[in-house]
Amino acid sequence: MEITGKIKQIDETKEYGSNGFQKRELVITTEEQYPQHILIEFVQDKCSILNAYNVGQRIKVGINIRGREWQSPQGEVKYFNSIQGWRIDAIDEVPAPPPAAPPFETMPETDNETPDDLPF
Repeated sequence: MEITGKIKQIDETKEYGSNGFQKRELVITTEEQYPQHILIEFVQDKCSILNAYNVGQRIKVGINIRGREWQSPQGEVKYFNSIQGWRIDAIDEVPAPPPAAPPFETMPETDNETPDDLPF
């Protein structure tokens, strides 16, 4: 799946637990009639993907939706969802200008040039 929007916030990478689990969060605002602020998590080696992007930039994010079940000590079951990002493509890229055409050059005149005898 993909989500397109403008970067609202990029958090720093945070480390959790003794095993070095890393997570970094991104918030994008969708561009639709009723914009939504979507929190997307990047984990482990995907955290560094965010280094190349800035607040205000328009992006397309490849995501996976994750869900898990949790049971409280009292036996109550709850479900949690998260959105994990795995790829980002900038969509505000300014296209490079086309290469400049070479300057127009006229043919040099020579003394032995024959007149053009075409009727037009």
